[in-house]
Amino acid sequence: MPDIQKKPTLGRHLWIIYLLSIILLGVIWYYQWVLGLLMTLFLAASFYYSIKNEKTLLNETEEYISTLSYRVKKVGEEALLEMPIGIVLFNEDYFIEWANPYMNQFTDEDTLVGDSLNVLSEDLIPMIKEGKDEVWFELDDYGFQTTIKKEERLLYLFDRTAQNQIQTLYRNEQTVLAIIFLDNYEEITQNMDDTLKSQLNSKVTSVLNSWSQSYGMYLKRTSQERFLAVGTKEILQKLEKSKFDILDEVRELNAEQNLSLTLSMGIGYGTMDLPTLGELAQSSLDLALGRGGDQVALKDDAGKVRFYGGKTNPMEKRTRVRARVISHALKELVKESDNVLIMGHKSPDMDSLGAAIGILNIAKVNDVEGYIVFDRDDVDTGVHRLVEAIKSEESIWQYFIEPEEAEAIVSSRSLVVVVDTHKPSMVTDERLLNKTEYKVVIDHHRRAEEFIENPTLVYMEPYASSTAELVTELLEYQPKTLKLKMVEATALLAGIIVDTKSFTLRTGSRTFDAASYLRSKGADTVLVQQFMKEDLDVYIKRSRLVERAKVYRHSIAISKGKPGEVYGSVLIAQAADTLLTMSGINASFVISEREDGRIGISARSLGEVNVQVIMEKMNGGGHLTNAATQIEDTTIDDAEALLKDILVEYFGGGDEE
Repeated sequence: MPDIQKKPTLGRHLWIIYLLSIILLGVIWYYQWVLGLLMTLFLAASFYYSIKNEKTLLNETEEYISTLSYRVKKVGEEALLEMPIGIVLFNEDYFIEWANPYMNQFTDEDTLVGDSLNVLSEDLIPMIKEGKDEVWFELDDYGFQTTIKKEERLLYLFDRTAQNQIQTLYRNEQTVLAIIFLDNYEEITQNMDDTLKSQLNSKVTSVLNSWSQSYGMYLKRTSQERFLAVGTKEILQKLEKSKFDILDEVRELNAEQNLSLTLSMGIGYGTMDLPTLGELAQSSLDLALGRGGDQVALKDDAGKVRFYGGKTNPMEKRTRVRARVISHALKELVKESDNVLIMGHKSPDMDSLGAAIGILNIAKVNDVEGYIVFDRDDVDTGVHRLVEAIKSEESIWQYFIEPEEAEAIVSSRSLVVVVDTHKPSMVTDERLLNKTEYKVVIDHHRRAEEFIENPTLVYMEPYASSTAELVTELLEYQPKTLKLKMVEATALLAGIIVDTKSFTLRTGSRTFDAASYLRSKGADTVLVQQFMKEDLDVYIKRSRLVERAKVYRHSIAISKGKPGEVYGSVLIAQAADTLLTMSGINASFVISEREDGRIGISARSLGEVNVQVIMEKMNGGGHLTNAATQIEDTTIDDAEALLKDILVEYFGGGDEE
């Protein structure tokens, strides 16, 4: 090809030479005609042969180009038909007009021509309409990376099945570490003789070994109450399908001997190194234990957490020693702070307000200024009587301040105490959490994934009936000069009574001890009943919700408010409580619109159904028997449909009627 490009240049040179030769020949003819004749004959012969050679070269060049063009065309046709890449042409209606033979091996049909692109994937047409340049889809057992040429109505399909298989194999073989902990092993075995303890250890080890071998895991007992398990991501997927039935096996292991032994498990998985994986597993175990135990927490390298189990009510495991240690630690933090800012959750209830008042007294008795951050525009009807009683006591009400006032006095040395919640999104004023390094969390709810960052002190006891109960125990270890006013003691007692449904749910011996202490400080049970009274119109409104309830899956009551009707969170919680008192009902869910435009769901159960797990799948939380959530950008009907889907998954399918 380079010679072809130079040929025209050489031709021009020859013509110049011939022209000069003719001029020279004319001069020779003028002076020597004989020599001119000879030179003329030589020049003519030379010209003839030059023309002939140039014509031959041109013919050869044309023949070469023609042959090369044919070969390129032939190679292009063969590549189009035989290369291992799928090529599909489609028309304006997204029907296949042509496909190369390579595509035939992926379908049972003789030809794809005339079929819609949906025969390949239902995602293709929407993706093309959206202007996507590339899409991945699966066709039977094959995976394709598809390049879309919308203007040409052309698809290039690259078979990535082998690559997907390698990626799947890589994911499946990722290491998974699990730390297994026997929740109450120490409490159960402390009064056992060596023989019984040995029998218990043998039973537990046998069950766990059998379980690990059936799934192909490595299991090693590292202490009396701890095990380490090593597996793969593929094994983890199988365990998740079984919903970690090992929890039930261990729980039932000693049912005949009335030994309530339970197991918790923290699992870490992802692409990080082994030391980090171990830290992740330990963090997951801490989370599972912080939620009351008898459950599995899984955490990946992105921090995403999933929970399994938690089907039993947490047992009372905290001790007086821990309460005393926490009380003394809190006292030291209070003394070292400039001031104490106390806040509960939004739309505070009796427990939140009572606990906040208790912490306020801890600040007072240690001679530090304390304030309760209180949004006066965010008060539910269920606590307005308590608020009115506090307002009548100016010596107490003066310490209730608005969030704006709190932001004006907060400093880097302020102590922020959060009660009855541990989620930053639920506190009265989240901005306060970022303006000080000293934060204390006191809560009785099971720990959720969302948690206040870097707290200085955490006192979370899911075994407690209420936060008011926890705060009451802390008050007992404060200086003896502490004196509660009657309204303050009554507020704390009201928090306990409301959260235990008058000492019927989640009530332990420590609950009665706390109530007894408050009674000795002047708590008025008659005033508690006054606080808990409700208006007639509220009662009627709640009755309408109860009336609209329908039974789902034979023992679950689901009620939903009419579209456009707004109900407060307290009212729907009361409706759920009322439904739970009905014969044959084990769990209740009440769905309604809220004033903030979200859809609220209040859930209650008698313990057979873990409503906390169900609400967590809807971005909520709470306790095994008491939970709730709020959902944005949805309708009541859509929320009900989502709830029913989660219930079907929770019960493992089966009868939905």
